Amino acid sequence: MDLRHAIHPDQAEALDTTGLRRHFLIDTVFEAGRMRATYTHYDRMIVLGIAPAGAALAFDATLAKVAGSEHFLERRELGGINVGTGPLKVVADGESFVVAPQEALYLGMGYREVKFENLDPARPGRLYANSAPAHQRHPSRVVRQAEASPQPLGALETSNKRTIFKYLHPGVLPTCQIVMGLTRLEGGSVWNTMPAHTHDRRMESYFYFEVPQDSFVLHLMGRPEETRHLVVRNEQAVLSPPWSIHSGAGTGSYAFIWAMAGDNQSFADMDFVPMGELK
Repeated sequence: MDLRHAIHPDQAEALDTTGLRRHFLIDTVFEAGRMRATYTHYDRMIVLGIAPAGAALAFDATLAKVAGSEHFLERRELGGINVGTGPLKVVADGESFVVAPQEALYLGMGYREVKFENLDPARPGRLYANSAPAHQRHPSRVVRQAEASPQPLGALETSNKRTIFKYLHPGVLPTCQIVMGLTRLEGGSVWNTMPAHTHDRRMESYFYFEVPQDSFVLHLMGRPEETRHLVVRNEQAVLSPPWSIHSGAGTGSYAFIWAMAGDNQSFADMDFVPMGELK
């Protein structure tokens, strides 16, 4: 478990590269055979990398303790997307779910015991997951990619032709806070989320994957008038505060998973920044 405190923008603007990476970059999301977690005070989001290898993995007392509850999902919900090569079996209080690659899982609050295991050791599944506090239990389910409201955006002329898949979204299924999806860029496109925006009512996490070896994404962050950047490699994640833009450009095409928690679930609730005002 890694703990990240909330950072005021004035402090962030005084940090060097090492400081920015320490507070906002999760450099190791997955470790084979383990469950890694990062707790952020931005909307109490927890980012998890769940990578079973051999034995099943389960939520343990460490996660329950950081959530201040008897068991981890007592007052929390969880959403995750399988970025592995094979199916993942999830058993929550005896209820089984099979999550294939590029499919999502939503678990409502209240589960006591949750286990994760591979169905095919030669093709391991890996769940990139996010958890946020919840006040009401909603039905758990697997969301297939075809159900994820695919939305084409951008154009090759602006190097940002991409498709957004909204897996955990009010138009697909009810959740308390978590909104989650996957964006895939087409060949020749490198920019994501441009024009840039902020949403002061919600924080966001970005997980970059399918980034080729020796390539990277230059993730832009910070207040629009005081931008900073992070060099992000394959399968690393960024914590984006509500006051920060969250945009980036890669040295080649890639994909990323975004997740949000906060006051609302409106995907369109964005405060866009005119291109001429970025500094």
